[in-house]
Amino acid sequence: MDLHLKGKLALVSGSTAGIGLAIATTLAQEGARVIVNGRSQSSVDAVVKQLKAETGGEVAGFAGDLSVAAAAEEVARRFPNVEILVNNLGIFEPKPFEAIPDEDWLRFFDVNVLSGVRLARLYLPAMREADWGRIIFISSESGVQIPAEMIHYGMTKTAQLAVSRGLAEAVAGTGITVNSVLPGPTKSRGVGEFVETLAKADGKSFEAFEKEFFEKVRPTSLIKRFGTPQEIASLVAYIASPLASATTGAALRADGGVVKSAF
Repeated sequence: MDLHLKGKLALVSGSTAGIGLAIATTLAQEGARVIVNGRSQSSVDAVVKQLKAETGGEVAGFAGDLSVAAAAEEVARRFPNVEILVNNLGIFEPKPFEAIPDEDWLRFFDVNVLSGVRLARLYLPAMREADWGRIIFISSESGVQIPAEMIHYGMTKTAQLAVSRGLAEAVAGTGITVNSVLPGPTKSRGVGEFVETLAKADGKSFEAFEKEFFEKVRPTSLIKRFGTPQEIASLVAYIASPLASATTGAALRADGGVVKSAF
């Protein structure tokens, strides 16, 4: 399917690995001009080189922590006409509620929520002028079913849903759409490494740990396995395209059926 993305300029925050990298790759394969982002220059340069070789597309890079206002302002200055903004930057960390200090709550909000709010605010004026744009927040099923093992993370994912819906309301009647995508447990780099560590600590293979995880921790999953970054990226690419012009203000689940709801 041709998603009609050729020539569209897309910024994917946190895109040197995992879901972000899969999204950047898919958009580039579809003909979009892609800006890769990561904290270190070396990782950004490596991914830019990789994507150019794999896709033959137009790929640029921006090294900087986009949870920091100065970095967000700099990327907007260097690339002022972003048409597709994918707010993928995020952190997670399992921790008992009693052990989460104020600083962690603020840090998680800054990285997972405010980074996307700030970038959307910076790019919205140009999207309004063009009367076209796509803003996508990568939330999580944890925003609907708050995980007891990382409540602060769940809080930020719920906040993204609120921001996304509210912003969609604010641009009603324009050619700009705003949506959230809710991955379920996904074998991204961070999650994969975390799971591998836990499996080894328990003396189990990844496959055995995965089976037990979906029996005990996420029993409502319908696919009974970790999703892949590419499965998330495929949905994001469609939502980013002109073909999805009637989809806005939505929380779109790519959660493997973990959220037990028909709606």
